[in-house]
Amino acid sequence: MSTCAAPAGSACRTGRGKVAAQYHTARFRLVLSLAKVLNVPTPALRKPGSAWVELPRPPAAGTEPARHVRIGYARASTARQSLDTQLDFLRAADVGRVFAEKVSTRATTRPELDNAVALARELRASGVAVTLVVHEHKRLGRGIELVALAEQLKASGIGLEFLTGELQGSHDPSGVVFTVLAALSGMEREYIRDRTLERHESARKRGKAIGGAAVADDAMLSMALHLREHNHSLREIATRLVIAKGKKKGQHPSPATVLRLLRDHDQAASRAG
Repeated sequence: MSTCAAPAGSACRTGRGKVAAQYHTARFRLVLSLAKVLNVPTPALRKPGSAWVELPRPPAAGTEPARHVRIGYARASTARQSLDTQLDFLRAADVGRVFAEKVSTRATTRPELDNAVALARELRASGVAVTLVVHEHKRLGRGIELVALAEQLKASGIGLEFLTGELQGSHDPSGVVFTVLAALSGMEREYIRDRTLERHESARKRGKAIGGAAVADDAMLSMALHLREHNHSLREIATRLVIAKGKKKGQHPSPATVLRLLRDHDQAASRAG
């Protein structure tokens, strides 16, 4: 274990040239920040078991970083949306590695964004200049969440660049223009949401259905009630029902659909009683 030839402080490698699962004890004691730690795992981004590749070493004091790495991030809100346009822009912008995912901006976790930021920080710690490149600021977030993320990147010495939109170009997150435009984008999202809810409420008052076409009918309801009386679970009920019309004809409804179907029936029966 002590014969590892990897530079002190970087992820260790095995005798076969693979990334080790943790730092070799005799080596990480050479690094002051790790000297008193009993167990130091290898960073997840190094993917233990993969081929070991040395990251760029920090430059000598007083010199500029050896090179500049541009990391791309692309995001779509739903699985139906395409990432092609964003990916084309990122490739044209000389971006080396791109992290892409399909997840809502409102999601509490965005794994690929976290991976992109973690890699950017690791490269920056090695002395390389790093910029996170995004097609448009809305792909990262809006309002306060965008400002907070930009501040975190700045604190880590990571640049931020948008290829299109109101915030096109490289930005200083502490600047007044960036803060104001980011806040306005957050207000825009809330305005769109309020308008959408108003249209939905207006449509309901006129008797129009909101959402996709209904897949349930009286026969499905009767069967669902019969199965519930025999103590079948929602999942079991769903597997025994078949949609008789529409685009999903011949498929089984989801347990959530069965739950809504039975809940609406119970509520209607309660009002009638």
